[in-house]
Order: sequence, then C-alpha cells, then structure tokens
Amino acid sequence: MLKFLSIQNYALIERLEVDFSGGLVIITGETGSGKSIIIDALGLILGERANADVIRKGSEKAVVEASFLTAGNKRLLKLLAESGIESGDELLVRREVSSKGQSRCFVTDSPVTLAVMRQIGELLVDLHGQHEHQSLLRVETHAAMLDDFGGLEGIVEEFRTARRRLQGTAEELKELRRRERELVERKEFYEFQIREIDAMSPAAGEEEHLASELKILENAERLFAATGSLYGLLYDGEQSIRDQLVIVRNQLQDLAAIDASFGDAAKECASAEAVVSELARFIQAYNARVEFTPERLEELRDRLGRLALLKRKYGGTLESTLAHRERIGREVQLAENFDEVISRLEAALETQRTECAAIAQRLSSKRYDVARKVDKAIVGELAKLGIAQPRFSTRIAQTESAEKEGPDAVRVGTKNLRLNARGYDDVEFYLSTNVGEEEMPLVKIASGGEISRIMLALKSILAKSDRLPVLIFDEIDVGVSGRVAQAVGHSLKALSGYHQVITITHLPQIAGLADVHFVVTKKEKDGRTATTMKRLSLEEQVHEVAKLMSGAAVTDAGLQGARELMGLTEPA
Repeated sequence: MLKFLSIQNYALIERLEVDFSGGLVIITGETGSGKSIIIDALGLILGERANADVIRKGSEKAVVEASFLTAGNKRLLKLLAESGIESGDELLVRREVSSKGQSRCFVTDSPVTLAVMRQIGELLVDLHGQHEHQSLLRVETHAAMLDDFGGLEGIVEEFRTARRRLQGTAEELKELRRRERELVERKEFYEFQIREIDAMSPAAGEEEHLASELKILENAERLFAATGSLYGLLYDGEQSIRDQLVIVRNQLQDLAAIDASFGDAAKECASAEAVVSELARFIQAYNARVEFTPERLEELRDRLGRLALLKRKYGGTLESTLAHRERIGREVQLAENFDEVISRLEAALETQRTECAAIAQRLSSKRYDVARKVDKAIVGELAKLGIAQPRFSTRIAQTESAEKEGPDAVRVGTKNLRLNARGYDDVEFYLSTNVGEEEMPLVKIASGGEISRIMLALKSILAKSDRLPVLIFDEIDVGVSGRVAQAVGHSLKALSGYHQVITITHLPQIAGLADVHFVVTKKEKDGRTATTMKRLSLEEQVHEVAKLMSGAAVTDAGLQGARELMGLTEPA
C-alpha cells in the first residue's frame, strides 16, 4: 500500500506531501489542474525515464519520495534480499533528478540502480492509463497471471527446480564433451606429473619440520657447547647457582627461626632452588642428546632442495603442489573412465528431461482448464463495463525446438518443444471489443480509456491472486457515462477490497464511492502557478461530487443528489 508521497519541484508542483489510506482512493480536479502530473511524478519512483525538463523552473533538482507498506509481498521481499537491501514492514523509495539531467535512485536510503528501482516498482504498483508501467500490456506477464489465478505457482516452482537440474546436467555434459580431446591429449603429461610428485611423496607442513631439524643439525656443535656450559653454571660448577641458592636458603631458614617474617622469603628461595634444579636437568638431558650426523644433514638439504624445485613447478607451495596432484589425478581418472561418465550423465539427462516434460505437461493441462474459466469471467466483466459483445481468449501455444538434446528441449508426443521459465507454454491474452472484428493481442489495444476498462476487468477477475498491492487507474472513465460509469465504480470498489486502488476520475458515479477523496487544484502565488492536493472531509467530498454532477454552480438539489449517490441518505 502507498502510505506517503512527497513531491518537490516537479513541473507545476513546488512542494506536495500526501498521506494515503487503503481502499478506494479517488483523485479529482479541473482539467489541467495537474492530476496527471502527480501520476507522472509517481512514475519516477517506479523506474520510468526522467529528464531535466520535469524540474520546476528556478530549482536545482526535483525529488519524489514515497513509502509503501510491504508486509506479505513475498516477491518484493525476496528481491530486496537478493539486492542486499534491508527490508521491514515499510519501504522508502526516493528518486532525484538534477538540472543537469542526472538521476539518482535510493531505497531505504541505500543507492540503487535504475534497473533495480524499476524491478521494485513493478512489484509495488500497477499503473494503468497513458503510461508505460502496465503489467498486463507485457505479454511476458500473462502466463504468471494465469498461474496466479489458478494457484499453479507450486507446480511452477517444482518445474523450475527440475529444469535447473536438467540445465546443470546438460552444462556438465557439454563441458565434458568439449574437454574430451583435451583430456586424451593431456593424459600422458598428467601421468608424468603424477609420477614426479608421487616420487617425492610431499606432505603438507613437511618443509617447516625439515627446516627446523636442519637448523638444529647445522648448529649441533654450538648447542652442545652452550648447554654444557649452562649446566656447569647452573648446577655442576664451582660456585654454581644451585649451590649459592642452597646457602641463601639455609641462612634464611636460620633467620626465620629468630624472626618468623623471614619464613616466606625462605620458601621463595627453596622454590627458586627447585626451578634451577629442574632447568639444569633439562639442559643436561638436551646436552646428552646432541648429535652431529653429517649424513642426515646432507639428506635434509637434498630433500629441501628437491621440494623447492617441485614447488616452483607446481604453484609455489607444497599445498598448491598437493592440490595440483589431486586435480590432475581426477582428470586422469576421468580420462580413463570417460565413456562410463558420459553414459551416466546422458542417462541422468534423459531422466531429468522426462521429469521436466511430465511436470510441464501437468502445468499445461491445468492452464487450459484455468484459461476457460478466466475467459468466461472476463467476458462477463467487460460486458458490465460497457464493452458490448466482447470476446476474450487466453491463447496457449507451444514452440517447437530445432534442438533435440539441448537443455531447453523436451519430447512431448511426436514433438520437440522448447522450454521456458514456466514450462513449455507461451500464454497471451487476445481480445475483440467490436462485433465482426478479429481478436487481437491485448498488447496491441490502443485506446487509453478502453485499455483501462479492460485492465479493470482483468484485475477484477485476477484480484484475489494478483500480488501487486497498489493499482492506479488514470483516465479510466474516458468515453463512459451513466449506467456503465456506475458499473465501473462498483467494480473499482470491489477491487479495492483486495488492493489499494487509486483512481483519477471526472465521473460522480465513481467519485461517490471513495473511501478517501483528494482534489487537485492550481493556485497562483507570488506570480507563479503551483499544483496542490487536498484530502477532503466528508462534507467537502459531498460538495465535490455535487460539482462533478452539476458543474461549478452547486445547488441544494445537487448536494442532495450527491449524498444519495454516496449512500449518505435514502433517495426520495
């Protein structure tokens, strides 16, 4: 639901801030007052094109900002998550256009591309009228609408999962076949590398261990001499540290017998003696183990040298060498079992292709049943909306594929059919609004007012399944009046039970059904014209509906008629 709209320095609008409510929102105003300017400004945050011409004269930039309530809009929340945009129950969208023609887009204060803003807009608002933002006039949306109406999205997702598996297997098979000659040609070379690496049998972390051992052997004499000297200094020499500590300890114990305050010092000294004794034992043991073995020294140097050569050939580290060995091992194994792997993948591909075809067939069968119901219901709605003897049909066709083994082709009966994102059906709505004329693709219908009524009929039928929360109808009342206008109004009112419906109208039969009514006016201030928008109170709404019924001169009879039309009083 559109909750709030702010427009600054856009065309005739200097500053406009509007709080919206749910239900049927009506916008009225004199011709040329700027109603469509508001819709155009809203189109900016839906990702439509913008240029510097829209900026109010004397301003540096135009800014349009809107907040939408998004709870329950799963497709939108998924898109926001994929785009890395934080989401909650309310989404703030802003677009800025500078006098230099530069455009900046923001969602929850995070900059986004125009493409992302357009994607978000398509999941928030459906705008019908003299605008491009019309989902029903994009043939690629027709299958999704039909599936929504029939509750087929579960099967569609099942198909997409199966198709992803099929495409993955097909890609793996294609890549494997592409590499067949390369594998055969390189197998002998890989085997040579494997023999070279295996002959060394390198182990992860081996270098560090060998380098540590080498360092010790290269310094064996120094280690032996130093540890012998240290042992004598600590324990075995004349005036050793250990002997001196024993003397100090004994004297401290004698003093402690006289003054107990020396007791702790005596204990500390005894502890120091124990530490020195333990350290001396460690150094003595180490000294006893020191060996000088020239053979082992040469062996270590040779091993480290050969490991260094191996590293230089295979990535610079032992880890990269081992990773290379594992990879080429798999390649050699694959080359040796190539036919077996190909056969296994081909069998998996055919199984997955059969699975995709079966799911797509189920989808197609159900779509034909749903299409008949939709066609009948829409014809009835169009008749109510003043389009005499309409004909509407949902055409479902399939496209044959020239490929037989590609990931987007399945065998159905005697045909190879091309897959798409929703099965193998191509769905398109066709319509004829005049007796004797052939049905034409809905996307080629040209009349703005007629388009809006067709959209209204379609939305009325698809209302419960359509996920777009906001529907905007501009100029829906072109060419209708009387009973048809009343039918249009009641259809809009019913539709507003499922969506927020915002409608620009000149007809009292539609305006009188408003849950919320705004009037757009132009005012002159300081020699400049500005468009404003005001939310009407109930009495002001009665007055506005009366004006739509009888013109500028509103009479008591006109007010009474407006109240009757709005259901505020019993008709006389």
